[in-house]
Amino acid sequence: MSPIRIRAALAADAGGIAQIHVLSWQATYRGHVPDEYLDSLSADLRETIWSEILRATAWPSTGAFVLESDDRTLVGFAHISASRDSDSTTSTGEVTSIYLLPAFWGAGHGRALLDRATESLREAGFSTATLWVLDSNARARKFYELAGWSPDRAEKVEDRGSFVMHELRYRRHL
Repeated sequence: MSPIRIRAALAADAGGIAQIHVLSWQATYRGHVPDEYLDSLSADLRETIWSEILRATAWPSTGAFVLESDDRTLVGFAHISASRDSDSTTSTGEVTSIYLLPAFWGAGHGRALLDRATESLREAGFSTATLWVLDSNARARKFYELAGWSPDRAEKVEDRGSFVMHELRYRRHL
């Protein structure tokens, strides 16, 4: 099963995106956040959230792309919007999320998805793009750096109740 197509996400993709989101989090963040939290993630709850997010699509500046395998199974997604950061300008877009099923890591599909997301931000008129990454996620940080992104020294702490996530902001000129 080899991904062959990136397309704009549809409302009907919310369930598939939610499943990828949960499975990817469980694989990516194991050892970075508590196992109890990862084991409690629910695709059903995420589907509701993704349904709302997909309803807010406003191309080319806001929306999600999905990566489909040759049998049209969703295996990855990326979401973009205007930057949500309080210190950003109107010329800054954001890759708010990008996740692939672990079986598809390391084959260039994530890079293609990231490139499509940043191209859409460029098409929307943004001149800069940002994204946030867990500071301890060396694999993701290397992925972004190889794709031309750099840390811009902004940091944030996200309180998840039973733990906190320390994140770094990466930036790229479009």
